[in-house]
Amino acid sequence: MSVNDLSLTIPETRTPAAYRWSRVAYERVVNVGGFPPEARLELLDGEIIDMSPQKSQHAAACDLAEAALRTCDFGAAYVRIQKPLALDDTSEPEPDLAVVPGTPRDYADAHPGQALLIVEVADSSLGYDRTRKAGAYARNGVPEYWVINLRERVLEVRLAPAGGVYTQLQRLSADEQVAPIAAPGCRIAVRALLP
Repeated sequence: MSVNDLSLTIPETRTPAAYRWSRVAYERVVNVGGFPPEARLELLDGEIIDMSPQKSQHAAACDLAEAALRTCDFGAAYVRIQKPLALDDTSEPEPDLAVVPGTPRDYADAHPGQALLIVEVADSSLGYDRTRKAGAYARNGVPEYWVINLRERVLEVRLAPAGGVYTQLQRLSADEQVAPIAAPGCRIAVRALLP
């Protein structure tokens, strides 16, 4: 009998599906200490993402952005630094900065579910911040999303979310200024955000 005479039936193959995390399940694991304390993780679209450690330029840009945003009057909102945002049922990112409604005491029992402005500082994460994170923020109606682009030393401002995307993009150089939608009277020099 030759190999050609054999009738081989190859079973149908399928790629195993990845487990999709819900935000509730992810928070349960976080609350019982299921991840190492030094882990830099966030949940986005049902996937747990291992974030790279912060470089000094990233940390400096976060501090500069925090200082600049704290000069703005956001009314009944405040600036949160690298804290979870309960974005939807499958996403709990930890943006570098977020302006959220209310006060810190409002979130003693649950993370905020909305933001007026989100700021991400990007170097190695630039592609991820421009695509996956931008899509998640737009789908959930975050009206304004800034990416401090350390590679090109510009501020990318995304506005007008519709259909899961931002319909407007502005790229501002270090010599320009930006005013958050939620604090239109506040003018921030882009240079002030760059280390």
